[in-house]
Amino acid sequence: MKIAISAVTHGLDSDVDARFGRARVFVIYETDSGEYTPLENTVQMNAVQGAGIQTAQNLANAGVSAVLTGHCGPKAYKTLAAAGIDIYADVMGTVADAIKAYISGNLNKASGPDVEGHW
Repeated sequence: MKIAISAVTHGLDSDVDARFGRARVFVIYETDSGEYTPLENTVQMNAVQGAGIQTAQNLANAGVSAVLTGHCGPKAYKTLAAAGIDIYADVMGTVADAIKAYISGNLNKASGPDVEGHW
């Protein structure tokens, strides 16, 4: 299964980015193989509006099943949920820490957005 983690920089040692739609990069991690690749998100970082929606669509197109991030706004949450992607917010630490917490079942699935839009 593919999961996406919002990250400040590339790699497993990166900190998790608190922002979803305006995260610099997403680490796409394959839970079955342990392989990972970066997915750049720089276009959405500078978007005037719609960053969360477009980011959510890009992750859906990448085939991810779950997103781990610091915070998720209402439009991004709705788009991810409509695509059948599970959302885990309030995730902190490094990308590697987030992956370990996800795999061990120590993260709680979000039941809705946890910030207002344009956060």
